[in-house]
Amino acid sequence: MSTLTGKVAVVTGASKGIGAAIAKSLGAAGASVVVNYASDKAGADKAVDAITKAGSKAIAVKGDVSKAADAQAIIDAAIQTYGHLDILVNNSGVYEFGPLEAITPEHFHKQFDINVLGLLLVTQAAAKYLGKGASIINIGSLVSRITPVASSVYTATKGAVDAITGVLSLELGPKGIRVNALNPGIVETEGTHAAGFIGSDFFNEAVAHTPLGRAGQPNDIATAAVFLASDDAGWISGQLINAAGGVR
Repeated sequence: MSTLTGKVAVVTGASKGIGAAIAKSLGAAGASVVVNYASDKAGADKAVDAITKAGSKAIAVKGDVSKAADAQAIIDAAIQTYGHLDILVNNSGVYEFGPLEAITPEHFHKQFDINVLGLLLVTQAAAKYLGKGASIINIGSLVSRITPVASSVYTATKGAVDAITGVLSLELGPKGIRVNALNPGIVETEGTHAAGFIGSDFFNEAVAHTPLGRAGQPNDIATAAVFLASDDAGWISGQLINAAGGVR
């Protein structure tokens, strides 16, 4: 499948998990990819290697999306290397769950700075280069719909992603730029393993309430992202698309 041949994509937070799967799938569809990472250079290099071995082009670019200079540098790397930009996937994100009494300013700002401010800064840097037919894909989360216990701050960040998606679809639509949110349900990644979610009561209950009967895999999200990035989704904008195995 080469639906994205000639296109250039930036994927933030793409050293592992959903981000890496999206970067590799965009590459497999023909796009040249900027694989952004904050600290995991080895993971980013692995994603780049997979993309190049599959016949596309990719570079790894370090950058903290919550810092304006870094956000600009990520986009600048795409322009300097490939000359233009067509696709932005705002995937960078962190999560920390905790009950109301455990919330601190540090807990709040860590998540909002990356999940919300970072998305805005990278999009701001990219928007000047994006034109007609471009696609911005914000990776949100089903938590904004199901509001699980002890997730006030994380859920708030993803609710903000939903709202920003709607605003930017209106703001950038006149330029021919599409903006959508792709909201995964429970997905089995390195992060969910490291956080102890896999096999937990929370995980098992989430799977039990998933109509398709299993947890998501990174490629389940990646294939949906490729569609949203492609011209096949040319009439889709401002949408919050659940990729959650039927959970609504």
